[in-house]
Amino acid sequence: MIALGIAVAAVAAFILSSIYYIVTTPIEKRALGDRLIDRGKPAVWKVVTELLRTAVVGAAFAWVAAQAGMLTLPGAVLLAVVLWIAFPLVLLTGSIIWERVPWQTAAIHAGDWLLKLLLVALVLGLIH
Repeated sequence: MIALGIAVAAVAAFILSSIYYIVTTPIEKRALGDRLIDRGKPAVWKVVTELLRTAVVGAAFAWVAAQAGMLTLPGAVLLAVVLWIAFPLVLLTGSIIWERVPWQTAAIHAGDWLLKLLLVALVLGLIH
């Protein structure tokens, strides 16, 4: 059942993330103007890779949650927030400081990761 949850979460997170970037890209464009990197339409291999990346995150999340006894819905959501602070948020603030990534871009990516982790937590917490 966990494997099914991971697959469902990966597909759902991909869809949610796609919608999120459709909504936030114009905001980023207004903020950055010519400094915005044109990401273009993703190639099929990038879509597949993103689904696999999200499945890996989902599997790792499921394993950590199971080891910590946090596969219930409230526990999984708490774990998602803690992991978001510990990893994507820390990494993205580092990219602002050390790689000169615009804070607007990092904030958008941080929001995407928060949504992904919460969605994974919700799916896994509900199926458990």
